[in-house]
Amino acid sequence: MRYSPIDKSLFVENRRRLTELLKPNSLVILNSNDIMPTNADGSMGFKQSTDLFYLTGVDQEETILLIFPDHPDEKFREVLFLRETNELIAVWEGEKLTKEQAKEVTGIQTIFWTHQYETVFRNIVFEAEHVYLNTNEHTRGDSPVQTREARFVIDFKEKYPIHSLQRLAPLMHRLRAIKQPIEIELLQKACDITKLGFERLLKFVKPGVHEFEIEAELVHEFVRNRSKGFAYQPIVASGANACVLHYIQNNQPCKDGDVLLLDVAAEYANYGADLTRSIPVNGRFTKRQREVYDAVLRVFKAAKGMLIAGNIWDEYHLEVGKIMESELIGLGLITKDDIDKQDPEWPAYKKYFPHGTSHFLGLDIHDVGNKYRRFEAGMVFTCEPGIYIKEEGLGIRLENDILITPNGNIDLMEHIPLEADEIEEMMNR
Repeated sequence: MRYSPIDKSLFVENRRRLTELLKPNSLVILNSNDIMPTNADGSMGFKQSTDLFYLTGVDQEETILLIFPDHPDEKFREVLFLRETNELIAVWEGEKLTKEQAKEVTGIQTIFWTHQYETVFRNIVFEAEHVYLNTNEHTRGDSPVQTREARFVIDFKEKYPIHSLQRLAPLMHRLRAIKQPIEIELLQKACDITKLGFERLLKFVKPGVHEFEIEAELVHEFVRNRSKGFAYQPIVASGANACVLHYIQNNQPCKDGDVLLLDVAAEYANYGADLTRSIPVNGRFTKRQREVYDAVLRVFKAAKGMLIAGNIWDEYHLEVGKIMESELIGLGLITKDDIDKQDPEWPAYKKYFPHGTSHFLGLDIHDVGNKYRRFEAGMVFTCEPGIYIKEEGLGIRLENDILITPNGNIDLMEHIPLEADEIEEMMNR
């Protein structure tokens, strides 16, 4: 891996915290992700199951984890299965984890090769009263591709039809929502690398530069700082392209007088930052652009101030919406009459601010968590208000990553330029 080794105490502690939530005499089973094919003999880059990584730190395909705290044989209370390497695999793909290396990464002492799974598993599964299986229960999850985990659930039900099955996802959502100190360090590292990329762009962007050239500058800076690259598909949207919320073509020239919206960030050790900035292509905002920018910035600061322990998702977004209403009235985009006549299910401000203000952040960019759970210390959220005016070809969004603490919050991206004057100064330095 490109990233520095992670202290295995993180994964040991994560497994311990999970065991406290299990029913007595329970077995947990987790599988790695597949390597996804393209065409012919091609494949996509491997992306580990974030739940498996959270509990083991293993960044390798064909991995299975069993956790069974009450098994009568102590060696079967934590078991890891790994793909066995050989000389041919080492030549073509590079070294895989040895058993000793896996022990050092995970803190798990019982390691088998994956081809031994069926034989070993039968010595474990029949001692369990409850079996926790994992599924994707993210509220926005909608994939037509059957995952390795989904295939395993079908196979398990067929082979062991009368076991008591339990849902692992709610427990993982509960645990992963609260970041441990080592996780916060990894997220901060991703934010720090993102800062380097953004500051590089402030010296590079000018009229005539293409969006894909900006993307290339970013990935160069990210990779040279030990990141795998972008934490998500980068959005480099100039002019009217910024009004397309998930614009990813990144193929147009940046024109003099346009604002460039950048929703781009680095990952580090599978943890992703999430940054958005809007900068003037020629280094100076027009009067109107600055008015809209400052309106978004005021909403950002107010919304950031509400990301504190005790608040709750729906109430938070409702208050942000009220602040946005006031700013849009000030910009002449909506009127009080529009608000009086609005559909409560789709308020008037949604015409110019159609998305949410925040989401959980961590191993997944839209990380797992429960919107009905009150904010707690250790949670990390994005804060990303925006205003998109199609008729003016102008879209501005600002986004930082915010850690909730017992005494307020910490902006993990506070060191990345945000104020309009600072951005203009750095672009014209």
